[in-house]
Amino acid sequence: MGQGMTASLSTRLIHHAYTPPAGFEAVAPGVHKASTVFFGNVQELREREWRDKSGYTYGLHGTPTTFTLEERIATLEGGNHCVLVPSGLAAVGLVDMACLRQGDELLVPDNAYGPNKAFAEHELRAWGISTRYYDPMDPADLARLITPATRLVWLEAPGSITLEYPDLPALVDVVRRANSACTARPIFTALDNTWGAGIAFQAFDLGVDMSMQALTKYPSGGADVLMGSVVTRDPALHQTLLMTHMRLGHGVGANDAELVLRGLPSVALRYAAQDQTTRALAGWMQQRPEVAAVLHPALPGSPGHAHWARDATAAACLFSAVFKPELGQPLIDAFCDRLRLFRLGWSWAGPISLCAPYDVPAIRQRPWPHAGCLVRFAVGLEAAADLQADLEQAMAVFSGH
Repeated sequence: MGQGMTASLSTRLIHHAYTPPAGFEAVAPGVHKASTVFFGNVQELREREWRDKSGYTYGLHGTPTTFTLEERIATLEGGNHCVLVPSGLAAVGLVDMACLRQGDELLVPDNAYGPNKAFAEHELRAWGISTRYYDPMDPADLARLITPATRLVWLEAPGSITLEYPDLPALVDVVRRANSACTARPIFTALDNTWGAGIAFQAFDLGVDMSMQALTKYPSGGADVLMGSVVTRDPALHQTLLMTHMRLGHGVGANDAELVLRGLPSVALRYAAQDQTTRALAGWMQQRPEVAAVLHPALPGSPGHAHWARDATAAACLFSAVFKPELGQPLIDAFCDRLRLFRLGWSWAGPISLCAPYDVPAIRQRPWPHAGCLVRFAVGLEAAADLQADLEQAMAVFSGH
């Protein structure tokens, strides 16, 4: 308040003169909430920059909390620049809208995350952008599908639900060679790295342009927050993503950012623990007479195992079991209903194990080689012996079949 001015209690509380001393440090980063950000004068209002994280202009464009999380996610992914969005699917949409224009073509692996494909089939198609699906286990198929209109190639390692592990360097090399042979706008590669989480392998060392994650999964770890990220090493590509991000009005809440920041210090430990339990359960499931195939990149015989063994150092918390065809969907559903520690639910990488049956042929463009019903398991932080006992007791529904 100015000298000699008096004001009501509410005004004095809102414009209180106290400012806490600088220098406070603690384990947890501070949580800064804002829509409005103050400027000292008009010149500062006009000149302050947010795109390089040198200043703050509006809550939607970043606060100390979100800038801190962006920098840490970039480090996790081995990149230099990061933008945060409200979900993993929002990250997929951001990449598509930043890179594609009317008349462009998108190539997506046939085993990609279902909502990625749905966004392409509905929104992108309505905007005049075409999509075709390639066999992620055949780089030559990707090479055949690239045309002068191709502008973006999605990659996923491993594939959603069925967990085939592609030859990522070979797929990236296909795109690199196509770019070398063409002087038009470049074709970008974007990897859905939610499974790898920046831990199983370093995406940028394999040559991808962008790596996105659903931070909802491993970085959060608590099954209580929705968020996504897009990371790149290319400053020009980052600015393209950042400005599309700004125009779309994407933002994340400070308390959600706080939860992900709280989860990050333990992400490597949780990944390793869930990886260990998942491998044990997948190996045990492989021996069950009710099961026709177990899909998990670290299991010899699982599609793409050799690519995983060459390029990755860890595996995540997912495995899928294909049950023998004679069991039928009603029995598979009864098996899932009988589980007690494995709860029915979407998502994964949280503390509680999950399962869900999938109709794979219904979500693929290409033939699915298995006739039996598939159940995907997401392993939590429970003891391996307890989870195995839960699976075993649920298999009582198959008795006599």
